[in-house]
Amino acid sequence: METVMKLLEEIEDILENSKNLPFSSKIGVDREDLFEIIAEIRLNLPNDIKQSKKVLEERSKIIVNAHDEAEEIIKNAETQINKMIDENEITRRAKTEAEGIIDEARKDARELRLGAVQYADEVLSNMEKRIKETMDSIEKEHTKTEDFFNDIMEVIYNDRKILRGENKK
Repeated sequence: METVMKLLEEIEDILENSKNLPFSSKIGVDREDLFEIIAEIRLNLPNDIKQSKKVLEERSKIIVNAHDEAEEIIKNAETQINKMIDENEITRRAKTEAEGIIDEARKDARELRLGAVQYADEVLSNMEKRIKETMDSIEKEHTKTEDFFNDIMEVIYNDRKILRGENKK
């Protein structure tokens, strides 16, 4: 994403540092420079998309790990219950405590899952926002470039008409 942003800054620098055309408020830019930068942007966007796929994969791993950890906690609690089974008061207390541990483990597992989902959602939301901002910026720069070239074409067309004596200003 940083590479794309740097390339957009290069386009802005080119536009800001370009000289005005004589007798016009228009500027002249090196067309090839702009096309090269746009080509680099196109090459770098797939990397950003790959990065978002990695975030999705990481999210899935976090959820799976949280689920596995929760299952392990539950299994450990159940193992503790089985070890404590006895027919006296200690057994009853142990069973109550074990059930509390299981409930707590389930609660912790739910919280872990929710936390993992919230984290993944935040990361994806931020990535979505950054990609949209980049796309909007590219669209704006494209529109500016297109308007610039249309204006130049209009100036050239009018100047040619003047040269041919078809239209006098």
